Amino acid sequence: MQVSPSKELSPYIKHYLFLDNNETTIQKLRLFSDGNTGIVFSLKSNLISDINNNKAAHYFPDSFLYGQLNGFKDIYYKDEITLIIVVFQPNGIHQLLGISANEFQDSIISIDDIFNKKGLILHEKLSEQNNNHSRIELLNLFFRVLIAEKPVSNQLIINSSLDFIIANKGQFSLAKLVDYTGYTERHLERKFKECIGLNPKKFGNVIRLHHFLKLIKDKSEDTNLTTICYEAGFSDQSHLIKEFKKHTGITPKEYLYTSGKLTNNLIKTFL
Repeated sequence: MQVSPSKELSPYIKHYLFLDNNETTIQKLRLFSDGNTGIVFSLKSNLISDINNNKAAHYFPDSFLYGQLNGFKDIYYKDEITLIIVVFQPNGIHQLLGISANEFQDSIISIDDIFNKKGLILHEKLSEQNNNHSRIELLNLFFRVLIAEKPVSNQLIINSSLDFIIANKGQFSLAKLVDYTGYTERHLERKFKECIGLNPKKFGNVIRLHHFLKLIKDKSEDTNLTTICYEAGFSDQSHLIKEFKKHTGITPKEYLYTSGKLTNNLIKTFL
């Protein structure tokens, strides 16, 4: 289930996701980039970061922030799970924390390292609730208090750049972005790394990949992927496959036919 935050939080938070699974054999999820960072609250059981001989070798923190991903991260579980994922806007975590988003790149950070004791208390309160409506109220309250404590930052350059890249579905040149914004390439690179955690080109590649995913959604097995890959801005099918595997670890056909799509950037794969 996907739920929007309260209106005043929308510049910071894209949506909340609620996922439940009752399977008790070892399962594997794969998290890959969608251009956003997020926080995962695991309310019933610990998520596993590494499996060795079919046994848990290492665990994720109970709740954690994940930064912008250059590739993908595998997540395992062997008991019933209830997950809440706070998906931030591309520049949301930078606005909330005032810390360069580049510092979180490819990182998994325990929530208490981000929000101190307040984060642990929020996790505990979320675990005590038995319905998502109450959990949404807790999340909205937590983040409303957080933004009230932060000075408002000027996001004009970043917001206009994001609008341009998303409107062009990730198909753009840095020269065109420079012309559109009026800022130098060097300045844009610095602002993107600070506010988003990826440079403009890498962020654009993620947007293009997810445009491709939208185009192939609900397609049949006889769908001509070559035609769609051109439509999404890839030079040819080998270019598509290379970029796709870099971000997800699997091919487009494997994504279509042998994985379970849970959210935009979270799939269920075979062990």
